[in-house]
Amino acid sequence: MAFELPKLKYAYDALEPNIDARTMEIHHTKHHQGYTNKLNAAIEGTDLEGKTIENILINLDTDNKAVRNNGGGFYNHSLFWDVMNPEGKSRLSGDLKDAIEAEFGSFDAFKDAFSSAAATRFGSGWAWLCVHEGGKVEVCSTANQDNPLMPGIGCEGTPILGLDVWEHAYYLNYQNRRPDYIEAFFNVINWNEVERRYAEAK
Repeated sequence: MAFELPKLKYAYDALEPNIDARTMEIHHTKHHQGYTNKLNAAIEGTDLEGKTIENILINLDTDNKAVRNNGGGFYNHSLFWDVMNPEGKSRLSGDLKDAIEAEFGSFDAFKDAFSSAAATRFGSGWAWLCVHEGGKVEVCSTANQDNPLMPGIGCEGTPILGLDVWEHAYYLNYQNRRPDYIEAFFNVINWNEVERRYAEAK
């Protein structure tokens, strides 16, 4: 069964003014759709066909550039849409809050670490909050469409929060002001969803 572009749970303009509707529409219908189509083409007729995207990435042959780039692009964006909340009402709480404070000392220190990972990623890539066995959390970043599920990336664990810092994610509204985009992202994080993913992964 081929992968399908996931439908957003909110309208393209729901995250404004933090992320504009035009960027969301292009990002979802052009970029994410493109990764979806190319992933399906890359696995068609292979033993990867019919497997979950998580299974494909965990067992990835990183020399397979088509699956690495497009499988990563498909998974990363699927997570990205889900960890944003147009309601803006959820707050970090529960076990995830405890884990973040245990690792970083405070939410503000975590925010600084995550923002730094996103801002200093040279070129295109992603910033991540990951979970390790036992519930320990880590902030890291990856290049291009790589993610922590992939073997040997140097950023390991189960990703529960991801920020796309490719220019296509923010350039229409923020131009070269990546730090402003990163700050805006914190206004729309769906902490309820991130906490759910944490509970599932730890």
